[in-house]
Amino acid sequence: MALGLRCFRLAHPTFCNSLAALTRPVSEVMLKTVSERQSDHGQYTAYPAVPARHFATKKAKAKGKGQSQTRVNLNTSLVEDIISLEEVEEEMKSVMEALKDNFNKTVNIRTSPGSLDHITVVTADGKLALNQIGQISMKSPQLILVNMASFPECTAAAIKAIRESGMNLNPEVEGTLIRVPIPKVTREHREMLVKLAKQGTNKAKDSLRKVRSNAMNKLKKSKDKASEDTIRLIEKQISQMADDTVAELDRHLAVKTKELLG
Repeated sequence: MALGLRCFRLAHPTFCNSLAALTRPVSEVMLKTVSERQSDHGQYTAYPAVPARHFATKKAKAKGKGQSQTRVNLNTSLVEDIISLEEVEEEMKSVMEALKDNFNKTVNIRTSPGSLDHITVVTADGKLALNQIGQISMKSPQLILVNMASFPECTAAAIKAIRESGMNLNPEVEGTLIRVPIPKVTREHREMLVKLAKQGTNKAKDSLRKVRSNAMNKLKKSKDKASEDTIRLIEKQISQMADDTVAELDRHLAVKTKELLG
């Protein structure tokens, strides 16, 4: 019994200090009591405990990486003196609409007269759309005609432009009349159209990057009109708009690819 009481007296301060450390805030410096017995008396010395730093695990990082960042939603009227976000948004939308138009006219399984309208022809007067110098019509489901009677001198250039349009067309000429046989819908033809769709999407992304870059350069010139925090928020808003447009471009490409491959 006496031995038990003596052990309790020796352990009691350490036990109490441990309980106290558990109930203290993490920010406090924790002390560790070490019991050293000298002769018949217990002497206790306090040492500062080394703080432990907890690092995020790979699993926790992966979980945080998947979480969406806070979106910025600025009132365009409040920053219109610095930059017109509405104009930037319209320019980005025009890039999207241009890609849709390109898909509808040039990236179709069934080639139509409208597919040839905007093929660019290099002439002595500069670059012109095919429908500006030739009359395009559909003779049959398998044949498109391009009448170059109004600009006969551009016939050779028109043939070259049609052949190099990337639409897998092989035009034939009869005087000033260009005959364009419509290719059969084969697997190779479908894959070629998918390749054209990807090229068109990449060009749209290049145009989008130019819109974003121009907006950022314009914003830099207006840094004297607003605080750094405001400029930073506007930059984030522009980048967010560009990212949203890229996501929309990719969605349209995915839909078109599925349509083309069947």
